[in-house]
Amino acid sequence: MAAPIRPPAAGERAQETTAASVAVGDTGRRSGRRTGPAGRPRWFTTLFLTDVWERFSFYGMTAILVLYATEDTARGGLGLAAGDAGILFGAYMAAVFLSSLPGGWIGDRVLGTQRAVLYGGVLIALGHLTMAVPVTGSVYPGLLLVACGTGLLKPNMAGLLSAFYDREDRAGRDAGFAVFYMSVQVSALISPIVVGLLGEGVNWHLGFGIAALGMGAGLLQYARGIRHFGETGRAPERAATPAERTRVLRVALTGVAVVVLAYGTDAALGTFRLPHVMILVGLLAVASPAICFWRLLRNPALTAEERIRVRTYIVLFVVSAVFWALFLQAGSAFSLFAKHATDREVFGRTLPASWFQSAIPFFVLVLAPVFAWLWTRAGDRLSTAAKYAVGMGAVAAAYLVMASAAALAADGGQVSPLWLLLAFLLLAAGEVSFGPVGMSASTAIAPATFVSQMVGLFWLSGALGGGIGANALKASGDQVPGPGFFLPLAAAALVTGTILLLLRRPLTRRLGV
Repeated sequence: MAAPIRPPAAGERAQETTAASVAVGDTGRRSGRRTGPAGRPRWFTTLFLTDVWERFSFYGMTAILVLYATEDTARGGLGLAAGDAGILFGAYMAAVFLSSLPGGWIGDRVLGTQRAVLYGGVLIALGHLTMAVPVTGSVYPGLLLVACGTGLLKPNMAGLLSAFYDREDRAGRDAGFAVFYMSVQVSALISPIVVGLLGEGVNWHLGFGIAALGMGAGLLQYARGIRHFGETGRAPERAATPAERTRVLRVALTGVAVVVLAYGTDAALGTFRLPHVMILVGLLAVASPAICFWRLLRNPALTAEERIRVRTYIVLFVVSAVFWALFLQAGSAFSLFAKHATDREVFGRTLPASWFQSAIPFFVLVLAPVFAWLWTRAGDRLSTAAKYAVGMGAVAAAYLVMASAAALAADGGQVSPLWLLLAFLLLAAGEVSFGPVGMSASTAIAPATFVSQMVGLFWLSGALGGGIGANALKASGDQVPGPGFFLPLAAAALVTGTILLLLRRPLTRRLGV
């Protein structure tokens, strides 16, 4: 999945990696700080490697999660139906996105971004270790820990990286985020191959264990390199008062108690089912962004111009939710199609289905320079809304390809893997159109002291999308997704892209990006 969730370039266009290297190197020289490999600042190298290893663990685990969940219990899996496995995957992804909002608040107001990233990494490592324990059911608490840790780490990682650049240095910030964006693709390319080979081919829990080792490596080098950050991110930007901390803690503990009581009672009565989790996830996914936008817009620290930008950003938020709902199917519905309806025989050997999850990052690496060139040539003529529309068009085409492939495999046959690879190529084009501008637009639009929380809001669009998308496979009722699953989703992408094209000019005037 690309979870969702990959650091983009900030500003109107994505920069090529070569431009990124030059700009980041210049930043290191201007600041007078010691530089690391390739002339980049030591702080940048530390953050870069932390993100590489964290994404290795994340994408490796998600590549095998649905396959593990649908595997028969006799073969070490959970034995879930396809619909329930889709709900598990969607609920997990939604939880990752949802936890980014409190994670951003904790970094902004309590810990500071330095410690928030460190503690988030610790939770992620503990979560993967829990999943590596060869006990049925260990995956559930493990996923919860990983989701909480990722929600703490990712928005604060983006906030910490952004803090090293002057607010007006959009080109330098563009370059730094662009290098991160490319690094994530390398991790996402390699990790499904390594984790999939061991998890799908040897033992599922061994695969989860390799993901834990990856996060452990990231934590080790982060702890060694944190001294290079100096005072940047050490203290919260706007520390919460003791009264605010007490109030938030009271609300959080009350919420946790209610959830534990409700689900504990459900389990004690023997009525608990996995779809019940989506009730809570759905409520949080809808209520959280509504409350956050409401509170942000009422904050007296915002200027009139900032309020206009935040209100207009709601449109991008809704569009992002649609995108994530469709894109995240790559890790669930597309993965099941790869396992059951795709001919994976190559030179007499059957390739692991999880290996197809490396296709999107591979295509992103190929397409990113092409799109960077296109964005550069287009300049200010191509706004954020227009790039989003391009991405939606590519996603619609991907689903049309999958609908055609599913029609050919409708009688239980298997289709050429080229169908799936073409669909992943189009999804990658969609991600390149969204990834390098989505979260960066959030940082560019954000009021000065609310950067991490605005990044958290962007992630909440993924929570809403993940919650919606999780129910799509369940609603279809198919063990293997068919044309009836893919065609309506293609139509949703096409309609959303068309609306964006029609509204692109007023959106650009109000957002400024």
